[in-house]
Amino acid sequence: MNRAYYSLRQVLGDNVVKNKILAKETSIRAGGPAALFAVADSFDQLRAVLYSANEWGLPLFVIGKGSNLLVSDAGFQGIVVRLGKDFMLKRVDGNKIQAGAAVSLPLLVQTASKHALDGMTFAVGIPGSLGGALVMNAGAHEHCIGDVISSVMVFTKACEFRVLGVRDLCFEYRNGNFDKDDIIVEATLALTPGEPEIIKRRMEEWFDQRKSNQPLQFPNAGSVFRNPKRTPAGLLIEKAGCKGMRSGDAEVSEKHANFIINRGSARASDIYSLIKAVQIRVFEHTGVHLEPEIEFLGEFEEI
Repeated sequence: MNRAYYSLRQVLGDNVVKNKILAKETSIRAGGPAALFAVADSFDQLRAVLYSANEWGLPLFVIGKGSNLLVSDAGFQGIVVRLGKDFMLKRVDGNKIQAGAAVSLPLLVQTASKHALDGMTFAVGIPGSLGGALVMNAGAHEHCIGDVISSVMVFTKACEFRVLGVRDLCFEYRNGNFDKDDIIVEATLALTPGEPEIIKRRMEEWFDQRKSNQPLQFPNAGSVFRNPKRTPAGLLIEKAGCKGMRSGDAEVSEKHANFIINRGSARASDIYSLIKAVQIRVFEHTGVHLEPEIEFLGEFEEI
């Protein structure tokens, strides 16, 4: 780990640090340290991070806005990398928006609206970066990011660029089906011309729905569980009597049962144990096994 750190310091300078606590890098505000945390502001810096991970045999994790992530209290014994400046660029060309993977979804929604382009209103209020949204095919209101993607550029484990076109992409419910070792660096969105007032009105309506239905005043990681085919996860959790269940400072939201909130000082272990408890109770009441939608990083003690 030390050898990787000193080699990366030569390229990234202060953009690489040891033992960075990841709680503040996630929207649920919990989790331990990354052995190494790096911000890659350019393709050359990203290449250096990949080379170091490959050379020293270290696991690598790409973190976006941390909005759908739970990091264990023990942290992650590897390199966590965040894409920086050169991956935050965007360009509008007719009906298309070319954007780096680090561009936030809210910014993309506003950019599309400003240019009277329709197709991104579903994402209003969804936190996170474009790269993270693609990995999990983020969506709402029966639409998802995969619906508007025409191409994606990835950086492979072999440090090579590859452009994936429509025929190469296979988006499914909450799954972008990318190779686990590929790093998404850029994507092109193909949108359609729309009426500015209609786009604005729909954005306001859907954002108001999000504020009224979700516990946005507390740290959370978004929807905890995937929706089964027939019944929304939140409804199953509510019917099983899980609203208000707590483990430490982690609580199943009274506002939306598919959200677990951090009421102030919840540890990752509290959140994880609550997730497991909800799974058990829902299965006991309905026979349905809920699958987590959030991603887990690090090692968690099984219950």
